Amino acid sequence: MSDPVADSAGAAKAGPAPSGLPVTEEDVARGHHPLETAVGYILQIGVLLSVTLLGIGLIWRRLATGHFSFDYSIQGMNLFEFIADDLRRTLAGAFRPRLFVSLGIAVLMLTPYVRVLASMILFAAVERNVKYTLFTGFVLAVLTYTLFLR
Repeated sequence: MSDPVADSAGAAKAGPAPSGLPVTEEDVARGHHPLETAVGYILQIGVLLSVTLLGIGLIWRRLATGHFSFDYSIQGMNLFEFIADDLRRTLAGAFRPRLFVSLGIAVLMLTPYVRVLASMILFAAVERNVKYTLFTGFVLAVLTYTLFLR
């Protein structure tokens, strides 16, 4: 297969993009870039995984106690401390529904972070676009600060 180029009738052909990521005829017809496809998959997988973890935790909680409510104390915690607290409790033998809900929340919060990280890697390594790599790196630095350091 070749790069997406216009044939004599002006229609685009599918094949590997300049970035090396696969491009389908449907992507070409819609004008999608391989980066958009990769980002779409990251967001979709992150949300589906988050919903699954939250669902497992809430159903387990409902079956175990008869209600859905949880008692969370997260004031003054960043995302790292939030995850570390639940992992410590799990390693101490406190495997419970709250862990699944906490992991679901963490996955949901980390999904945009992973999306920006993947975009930066694709811009730097695949597209070799310095300007977009720097912009995306700045966004990643801000997200890192807000999720982990604050």
